[in-house]
Amino acid sequence: MEKNIIIFDGECNLCNGVVGWLMQFAPEDVFQFVPFQSPRGQELLLAYGFPTRELTTVILIDDKGAHTHSDGFLEIVSKIPKWRLVAALLAYIPRIIRDTIYNLASRNRVRWFGKSNACSISF
Repeated sequence: MEKNIIIFDGECNLCNGVVGWLMQFAPEDVFQFVPFQSPRGQELLLAYGFPTRELTTVILIDDKGAHTHSDGFLEIVSKIPKWRLVAALLAYIPRIIRDTIYNLASRNRVRWFGKSNACSISF
């Protein structure tokens, strides 16, 4: 696999904002961004055994497999050279606490940040 694939909700303003942040800070050749609503996103979700109707977590697919929730986010951040230390420090927070916060944000992301009719990535 050449690039790490990030599957995200292309209609979520928070998700689009995070993708924009990653595009700004990550080296250009590190990530490929795939909205789950796209044909490629649907294909990847099926291939890795995820539901295709709704996405409740960002998914990172790399050479080690699929990563979700706070572990997936930490894996993503760890692949950005200037942010590796931050990811390493956040990894010391117990997963149950990280995932509780992640899941709270995931459940409320549309209510807090809104929904868009356009994705930041064309597909």
